[in-house]
Amino acid sequence: MTPAPPARAAVAVLGSANMDLVAYVPTAPRRGETVTGTAFHTVPGGKGANQAVAAARAGGAVTMIGAVGADAFGTRLRTVLTDAGVDTDGLRTTGGASGTAHIVVDDAGGNSIVVVPGANAAVDALTGGDEARIAAAGTLLLQLETPLPGVLAGARTARAHGVRVVLTPAPARPLPDELLAATDLLVPNEHEAAALSGTSDPERAAVALLSAVPEVVVTLGAAGCLYAARGADPVRVPAPRVRAADTTAAGDTFVGALAVARGEGRPMAAALAWASAAAALSVRREGASASMPYRREIDAYLDTYAADTGTPAPGR
Repeated sequence: MTPAPPARAAVAVLGSANMDLVAYVPTAPRRGETVTGTAFHTVPGGKGANQAVAAARAGGAVTMIGAVGADAFGTRLRTVLTDAGVDTDGLRTTGGASGTAHIVVDDAGGNSIVVVPGANAAVDALTGGDEARIAAAGTLLLQLETPLPGVLAGARTARAHGVRVVLTPAPARPLPDELLAATDLLVPNEHEAAALSGTSDPERAAVALLSAVPEVVVTLGAAGCLYAARGADPVRVPAPRVRAADTTAAGDTFVGALAVARGEGRPMAAALAWASAAAALSVRREGASASMPYRREIDAYLDTYAADTGTPAPGR
């Protein structure tokens, strides 16, 4: 008999929605230098919208709380989220421009980003219906591209309703004790972990951060991730080896897929492997939300891994 599919993980996302303006160059320019690019694309993004699309494509039932501007970018952002299956009733429209991210991607797949908040600056508090949207979820995903008062309000509401809070501390900044106290899982990259902990060693950083939060996952790019929890030894999870075309939003893909996997009740080790496979698939394609894999692609990739290696696929 075919096992019944898992119940869909309910995920709420409170965060940014930006239009990414992406320029591709052989080598990123140094300060004061002008270089010739090879291509330019406008791609819907923003860490909040990225995580929402990633979670929806991974099979979650996702609702987005945020804001877009009354412009063509805002219309396109809403459409992309809706097409991915994200509930956008909590995505309000404000006057003025939508948020934008200006991204330079080099031939090695590395990127540098300047974010202009636009409408995201209006997400400084919860509005009508937002508390109910958070309360109905199993997990709330938060980032730091919207004003901190709104992030705190979301975290407080989630804690009051017993909803798991996953925080991506990006862009890196000092975090108030109240936000950390309401966070169940912190997911920094290695640079953010170093900024928060004061040490550049990922394992030491993760252990240090456990004084503030119960669980930490430090993402390490091509090296995979490091998981630490109170009362247990840190565990490294390798990433599948792939050739990177564009690493933009790989971390958001990882977080969205991880939220779904954990929401379905997968053990952490299996959830991390599944999320790592999703992130690996995303870096093989250009763009942010456009690069994110669907659930069937993640499962097929891991099944191929199992067939090629003769070992059970991690995360399956």
